[in-house]
Amino acid sequence: MKRELRRLERVWRGARDGASRTSYRVFMKTYEMAVKAAKKSYFSASIASASSRPAQLFSIIRSLTSLEGQPNLNNNLTHSCEAFASFFAEKVLLLRHDLPANLDTIKELEAPRLSSGPVLDHFDWISPADVDRLLRAGKPTTCPLDPCPSWLIRACPDEVRAPLGDIINLSLGTGTFPGELKEAVVHPLLKKTSLDPLDLSNYRPVSNLPFLGKVIERAVAEQLGRFLDETSALDPFQSGFRAGHGTETALVALTDDLRRQLDRGRSGLLILLDLSAAFDMVDHELLDHRLADVGIQGTVLQWLRSFLSGRGQRVALGGELSSCHSLVCGVPQGAILSPMLFNIFMRPLAQLVRSFGLGCHQYADDTQLYLLMDGHPDSAPDTLIRCLEAVAGWLRGSRLKLNPSKTEVLWLGRDDMRLRGQLPSLAWVQLVPAPSVKSLGVIFNTSLSMEAQIAAITKAAFFHLRQAKQLAPYLSRPDLATVIHATVTSRLDYCDSLYVGLPLRLTQKLQRVQNAAARLLTGSSLRDHIHPVLYQLHWLPVEYRIRFKVLVLTFKALYGLGPSYLRDRLSWYAPQRNLRSSNKNILKVPGHREVRLASTRARAFSAAAPTWWNALCRT
Repeated sequence: MKRELRRLERVWRGARDGASRTSYRVFMKTYEMAVKAAKKSYFSASIASASSRPAQLFSIIRSLTSLEGQPNLNNNLTHSCEAFASFFAEKVLLLRHDLPANLDTIKELEAPRLSSGPVLDHFDWISPADVDRLLRAGKPTTCPLDPCPSWLIRACPDEVRAPLGDIINLSLGTGTFPGELKEAVVHPLLKKTSLDPLDLSNYRPVSNLPFLGKVIERAVAEQLGRFLDETSALDPFQSGFRAGHGTETALVALTDDLRRQLDRGRSGLLILLDLSAAFDMVDHELLDHRLADVGIQGTVLQWLRSFLSGRGQRVALGGELSSCHSLVCGVPQGAILSPMLFNIFMRPLAQLVRSFGLGCHQYADDTQLYLLMDGHPDSAPDTLIRCLEAVAGWLRGSRLKLNPSKTEVLWLGRDDMRLRGQLPSLAWVQLVPAPSVKSLGVIFNTSLSMEAQIAAITKAAFFHLRQAKQLAPYLSRPDLATVIHATVTSRLDYCDSLYVGLPLRLTQKLQRVQNAAARLLTGSSLRDHIHPVLYQLHWLPVEYRIRFKVLVLTFKALYGLGPSYLRDRLSWYAPQRNLRSSNKNILKVPGHREVRLASTRARAFSAAAPTWWNALCRT
């Protein structure tokens, strides 16, 4: 069509008559409609293919709305593969060389095993029904080392059920993980598009493991996770990669503690520890000892040793594979069991912190310490100094690399209550309070006002709305909704339970984002009233979305679907005598002696959640 359009254009420019001009203009409109239809078909197919894979969807949206191509890493792809492979392997070896086993490490390894409770020393037999469930549970990701694509295995359950069951049961029964499945293929991913693509340190390794290995892992993870839950072996304030837990529940508990303490006139310090390559630095001998401490013994412990030992990785780039590099430590990235094993490895840290009277919340390797203080201290309390020394010592003994230069500190409280002296040092680096810190994707300032967080959300959301507007003419409404939900409303919903009780001037900023997204999706004009538009889309306004999220967290906490640290903040109302309200399942609302300030009553989870829950129960 393009060739015919150019021919008609040449005819018109040569003849300069009305007939040729009309033919050219009519065909141009036909050509433009065909191009638009082709774009719409291509964009819709691309977005539909990645609708259930957020990372790929974001990548497609960026490629469709940006003219910038991917950086050319190196003209010699084989050399680039080897350079990346050597860099990733040597980085861990250098960090490990800087952290030799010290006296604390030797003491822990030589100490007797402490477990005297329930033990897990063997695996249960995997039935054919279990094999079908394991196949359906995993994502159909395929590793370059797989002999056939994973979707093909999932499409033939009757043919693969028996041999897969035999392989899984043989592995679990003998305590051996197949050596052929221990190799990972790593894809380098640039951390930020603004970073120098020629600097290898600006890339993070993204591992891809064989599909069959993940199926075996999933069978082990179910039994190991069930044992850890039944025995309460993990730290209750560890929220990383646990059912019913998440970044939002961890931050809700943290902010609730801080707001309730600030309500009592106290000040506080929030310290966010930063660890370098934490998953890659896990020492296998220490992990073996800590697994035994929580009751992992026998064939199960033997299988986990086999799973961790003898591993290697290759780097894939431009269709080429590097040579294999051995891994002497760490839990494999991309593995199903790795987060669970890492949580067991980090378990003693939270207990150590709380022994000094500090609070501690963890999400995998993100550790948040906080200290609450009375009065107007002239210097940091001795407990904080001793705690930081103990934490630094424990990390050295565990052969984990603490990055003090990236460790952040936030002062909480009124300006007139600030510390007059310097903060203590951490690993010989002086700690300095920052005006704001970012924890698990949320920005906090000294008053927990969330203003910086709201500003960041609205800025990012409007940017992505402008990108979605570029694609809107070429997308169907369902595909446009997929783009908006992935890039805009997901930002509004992330940790929105922290926005409870915010002033109207802040929530209105979020509401404007939602209104703009709704108008773009429905094609409504600025003159149309927004409430019917939101009603048509079945979108709750921002204020009600916040309340809905708090009520969902409350329900899950009350009925065993959420973390225990949220359940402990709620209690059922128990009247002193039999009343009609006794059977309404209402919660106890903290009295004015417990919560003095109206702002705390509106914003702290332990005060706002019971109020809203009771209002829901009375309707």
